[in-house]
Amino acid sequence: MPSHDKDKPWDTDDVDKWKVDAFAPADNKGGTFAEESNFVTLFPKYREVYLKEAWPLVTKSLEQRGIACTLDLVEGSMTVKTTRKTFDPAAILNARDLIRLLARSVPAPQAVKILEDGVSCDIIKIRSLVRNKERFVKRRQRILGPNGSTLKCLELLTQTYMLVHGNTVSVMGPYKGLKEVRRVVEDCMANFHPIYAIKELMLKRELAKDPNLAGESWDRFLPNFKRRNMNRHRKPFKVYEKSKKTYTPFPPPPEKSKVDKQIESGEYFLSKQAKERSALAERMERQREKKEEKRKEREKDFVPPEEQGGARKKRRMESFAEEY
Repeated sequence: MPSHDKDKPWDTDDVDKWKVDAFAPADNKGGTFAEESNFVTLFPKYREVYLKEAWPLVTKSLEQRGIACTLDLVEGSMTVKTTRKTFDPAAILNARDLIRLLARSVPAPQAVKILEDGVSCDIIKIRSLVRNKERFVKRRQRILGPNGSTLKCLELLTQTYMLVHGNTVSVMGPYKGLKEVRRVVEDCMANFHPIYAIKELMLKRELAKDPNLAGESWDRFLPNFKRRNMNRHRKPFKVYEKSKKTYTPFPPPPEKSKVDKQIESGEYFLSKQAKERSALAERMERQREKKEEKRKEREKDFVPPEEQGGARKKRRMESFAEEY
C-alpha cells in the first residue's frame, strides 16, 4: 500500500505518494504468530565447508528479522523457522529463498540480499529442457558466453544477479528482470542464441528513454529474428525412384551367406593349404596393383609440360621439311 511521511501533510508536492515504507514491528497489529512455520533445504556435500564459515553472517541477517536458523552438518540440511520475535509475515518466505540460494552455490553476501524489499529470486531448472547431454552442455555454455561476457550483459540489462551452476540457473533481482531472464534462458535451451535477446533488450532500453513512445507499440522497432535451420529435414544419401519398381507380392530373396558364396566359387571344397595359397596369391596381386599405381603417380612429376606455341612450331618445322 502506498504511504507517506506522517510529519508532512498529504497535499504538499514534497511527499512521494507512491513510496512504500519498510515493514516495521509497529505495523504488525496482530502480535506474535499463532503457529510456527519452518522450511528445510538439503545441500550437497561440497558446500559443507563454505556454509560452516558463512553461517554466522546468515544467522546475524536472519536474527534482525526474528528468524531462527539451524545448520545440520550430519544430515546436510538447513532449517529456518519463525520465533516469537518475528513481526514480518513475508520474512519466513524470504528466509526460505535464502537457504535455497545457498544450497545452489550462491555466495552468502549475495544471497542475504534476498531479505531486502524489492528483491526476489528464481531458480530455473534447465536439465529437463534438453535431452541430449552434449547438446545441453553446449547450450548452457552459450548462457555464459566467452569469458562470461554474455552472462554479464544479461545481468546489466536486466539488473539481476545470475549464477549458472550444474543443472540450474539461479537469478536474483526485480520481478521484471526475473521474467526477462527466464525467457532468455528457456529460449537458449530451445536453440535460440542469447545474442538476439541481448539486442532486443538493448533496443527496449533505448526506446524507454523516449517519452513520446511510452504509449505506442515497439514492435516496428524491434528486430524479427527467424529460425532457418530448425525445419530442415534429413535428406537421404541415396534417393531411389519408386516409380520404376514394379509391385511383386513375393518377398525379396534372402541374401547369400559366406558359406553359400564359397560353395558357388568352389573355395569351400579346397583343402587348407590350397585356401592359404589362393589367399596369398590374391594378396600378392593386390600388392602388385598398388605398386604399379604408385609408380605411375611418381612418374607424373617427371612428365614435361607442353610448351606454349608448340603446335605452331611443329607446323613450321613440317613446312620447312617439305620445302627442302
